Amino acid sequence: MTTEPLTHDGDRHVAVDDLRPDAAPAAGESLTRDAWRRLKQNRAAMVSLVMLIVITLICLFGPYVLPWGLAEVDWNAFNAPPSLEGGHFLGTDANGRDLLTRTLYGGRVSLSVALVASLVSLVIGVLYGAISGYLGGRVDNVMMRFVDIMYSLPFMFLVILLMVVFGRNILLIYAAIGAVEWLDMARIVRGQTLALKQREFVEAAHALGVRDSRIVTRHLIPNAIGPVIVYVTLTVPKVILLESFLSFLGLGVQEPLTSWGVLISEGTDMMQSAPWMLLVPSVFLAATLFCLNFLGDGLRDALDPKTR
Repeated sequence: MTTEPLTHDGDRHVAVDDLRPDAAPAAGESLTRDAWRRLKQNRAAMVSLVMLIVITLICLFGPYVLPWGLAEVDWNAFNAPPSLEGGHFLGTDANGRDLLTRTLYGGRVSLSVALVASLVSLVIGVLYGAISGYLGGRVDNVMMRFVDIMYSLPFMFLVILLMVVFGRNILLIYAAIGAVEWLDMARIVRGQTLALKQREFVEAAHALGVRDSRIVTRHLIPNAIGPVIVYVTLTVPKVILLESFLSFLGLGVQEPLTSWGVLISEGTDMMQSAPWMLLVPSVFLAATLFCLNFLGDGLRDALDPKTR
């Protein structure tokens, strides 16, 4: 193996890349294609992926083709059961608003909260965990003790405190959930980094003068991305449940917005007289959570090198 000359900041390090454990043979199948091929062989994961795409598209574009708006009231249909007449295909709520329309709008909010909060936890957790694991020593101890302190703070107490100080809005929910969910991500990435920094490709990068920042971002994080992707698929349903729980308690999104948690909370009050108000959002929520968990299991199997 030949080594190309390096600049002072280590911008070129072909030899180091050759030593990385995820480097695929030139004539062989790339790891990405191999993972995708094995994921396609998992029927449950692929069906779940298709269903997630369908649910997302329905929530995004469905309200534009429905005859009733989010806050539009049908004065002739209060607590109306599902019917093809009047355009209320899944019934109405106690205020005469179309339940299908509100469920699709609620799906937008729940899915967006899950996506944004998961991205926040992904960025913070990956960087924090990689830096902590790579530096090690006292720095690692201090950073991990901060994580332990954050773990000791009750989630509901943190959310209520933020609500009191800043008021209730959708952006605050993003921040509150994302500020808590990155802790598990940081621990996972730290563990991966502690194992990877002893590998040959990291030692070669040190010998060639590659900067620490480039070792972390160019070598350690990419090689730890497999477990991270799997954990993200498990974080999304967890975040959706957290948002639903907050909305169920009245601490989540407020009118005129709605979410699946808000709709389920409203449906529990009318469970005996209007069971469709509870059933419709619950089915959407349960289907989304099942699909995300099956997809996470499929990604875990596809990205696990031990199963290759």
